[in-house]
Amino acid sequence: MASDVRVKICGVTQPAAVTAAVAAGASYLGFVFFAKSPRNLGTEAARALAREVPPGIAKVALTVDAEDAALAAILDRVPIDMLQLHGHESPDRVAEIRARFGLPVMKAVGVADEGDLPCLTEYARVADQLLVDAKPPREAALPGGNGLSFDWRLIANRRWPVPWMLAGGLTPDNVAEAIRLTGARQVDVSSGVESAPGVKDATLISRFIAAARGEDAQ
Repeated sequence: MASDVRVKICGVTQPAAVTAAVAAGASYLGFVFFAKSPRNLGTEAARALAREVPPGIAKVALTVDAEDAALAAILDRVPIDMLQLHGHESPDRVAEIRARFGLPVMKAVGVADEGDLPCLTEYARVADQLLVDAKPPREAALPGGNGLSFDWRLIANRRWPVPWMLAGGLTPDNVAEAIRLTGARQVDVSSGVESAPGVKDATLISRFIAAARGEDAQ
C-alpha cells in the first residue's frame, strides 16, 4: 500500500541509532548542527557517524540560520549529501546556499494554519525539497523536534513542484494515518522514535518505518 514511502530518521547521535535506522530501511539520516538541541553534534562526532552510513542512504545536515563559514566547516569534515535549512532563511538565502555549496537543499516550513501554506509555494521555487513541519510555539527553544503536529487536513491533496516530506509529531502509532490524510510519500521523525531526548530507540525506529510502509512490525 505505502511500501514506497521514504523515511528520514533525524537527530541521530549514536552508532546504535545509525545501525537501527539502516537495518529498518531508512532512506535518510539526519545530523543536527544546532547548539540548543539535545541532538546537537560536533563535526567530528558527526563525521564518525556519517562514515557508518552505507551508500544509498542520504546523509542530511540540519542547520538553523547558519552562516556560510559554519556550513563550510561542517561540509569540510562531514560527508553530507543534503542540507536541511530549519531556521528563518529567506528564499534568497536558500537559493544562495544551494548555489554556493552545490548540494541539494531541503527547506523546512512550519505550518499552523492555512495562512502558512503560501510560504511552501514560495520556497518550492528555490529548494530541492520541502519539509512540511509543525510551526513551533513562540516560546519553543527549538525550531523542530518538539513532538508537535499540525492539522494534516490543511495539506490534504496539495502538491508542490518539488518532493516534500511530512514532519511534526509523527510516531509509530499515527504515521499511517498522517500518510493517509496527506498523501505524503516521505516522512520525517525525530522525537517520536526516542526513549529520551536525543536517544533513539531501535524498536520504535523499526515500528515507525514498518507503519509508514503499511507493513506489520510484529
